[in-house]
Amino acid sequence: MWEGMLLAFGNPLLDISATCDEDFLQKYNLKANDAILAEESHLPMYPEMKAMPHVEYIAGGSTQNSMRVFQWIIGEKKVASFMGCIGKDQDGDTLKEKSLEAGLNAVFQYSDDKPTGSCAVVVTGGGKQRSLCANLGAASCFTKDHIEVPANWALLESAEYFYISGYFLVASLETALEVAQDACKKGKVFCMNLSAPYISTAFKDRIFALYPYIDIIFGNEEEALAFAESKGLGVTDPKEIALRMAELPKANEKRERTVIITQGSDSVIIVEGKSLVEIPVPQLKPEEIYDTNGAGDAFVGGFMAQYVQGKSVEECVKCGIWAAQQIIQQLGCTFPKDLKYKS
Repeated sequence: MWEGMLLAFGNPLLDISATCDEDFLQKYNLKANDAILAEESHLPMYPEMKAMPHVEYIAGGSTQNSMRVFQWIIGEKKVASFMGCIGKDQDGDTLKEKSLEAGLNAVFQYSDDKPTGSCAVVVTGGGKQRSLCANLGAASCFTKDHIEVPANWALLESAEYFYISGYFLVASLETALEVAQDACKKGKVFCMNLSAPYISTAFKDRIFALYPYIDIIFGNEEEALAFAESKGLGVTDPKEIALRMAELPKANEKRERTVIITQGSDSVIIVEGKSLVEIPVPQLKPEEIYDTNGAGDAFVGGFMAQYVQGKSVEECVKCGIWAAQQIIQQLGCTFPKDLKYKS
């Protein structure tokens, strides 16, 4: 009954996570609490981090993180299917194994030419800050051909909810548009995450092409501001941005757009149509916060775990907050498997 209800698309990456100092950030021209794509100058960083004594490897990538959290909360295997492209290598084998362990129905496309993508997760500030630098590798090779495989198209047909990260638009806008337009035509729910400020600036034409088909849009305050500036909304307050984002033209006018903006430890802004509410975030003690990596991904996973069950958006947000707060008390986007969410 539940199997295949949610279908997600993203860039599967092997996270290489290590605690570093400010000098390391400066060495590779990185900023705390930022997310960028790797350039040539960043490539030496990956072997350097792998040689660190306390390095951790986690099956990651933003969408896969969200779907692993989703599966953890749902507690039933293969409710979510996940598509992305990986290489034919050991890292790819590890990602496939970890996805299956998490209960995901991982339906990967394989690249013959590029290795499995990886993401350097540079943790600083006593665990409270992280800088992500993604070397996409095979993740950038996803093509629409993969969803046209009959067995894969069947997954698209059976799903009622769809989710992509903004990062995926770098890999395959063509796929995202095909899925979003099909969902719109059939009255299904299509969701997207802004993912990082640079997505709304460097790839703004891709976001704006997809935006009319988005039913639920997620982002934090910095990502929302970047979107507002790129779109020329003329507002800087997160609440005003959310209201303006909700009222932008929408292909399926029968369903109002929902905008969710997180603000770290401050309240979460929800706009449904023209209605705005805020959900307060319970405060953690500073010593309880170990690693903020994956908090936004976890929020989406928690939200979607309730949304597919027909819960109110406010209840979905509360679960998202809960999931995010569990993750930031762990190293990377990991979670205590025996812990259960209680609404």
